[in-house]
Amino acid sequence: MEKEELKKKLESILAKADLKVKKQEIINLEKQSIAPDFWSDPKKASQIMKKITALKKEVDDIEMMQLLFEENQLAEAKKLIDQYEILLFLSGPYDKGDAIFSIQAGQGGTEAMDWSNMLFRMYTRYFERKNWSYEEIDRIDGDEAGIKSTTISIHGLFAYGYLKCEAGVHRLVRQSPFNADRLRQTSFASVEVLPQIEDKEINIREEEIEWQFYRSGGKGGQNVNKVATAVRLIHKPTGIVVSSQTERYQGANRESALKILRAKLWAIEEERREKTVSGFKTGMIASWGRQIRSYVLHPYKLIKDLRTNYEENNVDKVLDGELDGFIEAYLKTQ
Repeated sequence: MEKEELKKKLESILAKADLKVKKQEIINLEKQSIAPDFWSDPKKASQIMKKITALKKEVDDIEMMQLLFEENQLAEAKKLIDQYEILLFLSGPYDKGDAIFSIQAGQGGTEAMDWSNMLFRMYTRYFERKNWSYEEIDRIDGDEAGIKSTTISIHGLFAYGYLKCEAGVHRLVRQSPFNADRLRQTSFASVEVLPQIEDKEINIREEEIEWQFYRSGGKGGQNVNKVATAVRLIHKPTGIVVSSQTERYQGANRESALKILRAKLWAIEEERREKTVSGFKTGMIASWGRQIRSYVLHPYKLIKDLRTNYEENNVDKVLDGELDGFIEAYLKTQ
């Protein structure tokens, strides 16, 4: 890239970022953090501390871009500038926040459940690459192999902004490992992505909910199954059913279930307002004609995003969680 073109990109970033405003915001937030009663509301305090950390990183990155450019280290400057340009596409009200991520096996029986498990592995490795923390809220294992469905809570900067690009149906073509003839098999799985919504944004009345409690079949060994720690809630006005069973304590599972319900109710409200909500597909069926990406492992190897035509021949790399190429290509089209 020519130095002049890189300079124009840097100037554009500096104009949009407004470092003076960001630095003043850090000062204001840090003043709040040293107040005697700051930790009286732990949830609010934690959010402020996260915001301080995110703003400081943003300021440091921009100042580093400037320094590298001034020192004529153009290759390193370009890397940081390209990364920051992607973040400029993530300007939605929830893009910086946490996400709820679900995988559901579609058509294809055991094959599809195994494919869902492969996607689970791919995405959790991607979360780790991004240094996001995550926990599985609910899981239904496949009858013979893989998983029928899983729901994951993800915490990290821009988790929703990046992951909303992955919502839709993912199609796998490969030789089946589940029959002796190794026949070519097509499988489907759907991905749903929702932002995590604050309590105050969605009002859920207790009388609208029916709670059911049962013994968990999730992680935690024998102790999990001795008491009814797993929860299932039914939201009477909409018929939405949500389960959570992976925490050891009923209270934690209740909170996780309410977190998912809030996100789903928010998405329904957004649809009612006729807004486009990336990541929420009502009644989405994982089958032909609805896929966003195709993963072909046989007779050749190619992963292709059908929305952007972005391709990758190194399928092992992608299935190991290297998804930034696909996600960045999609963000640039929005």
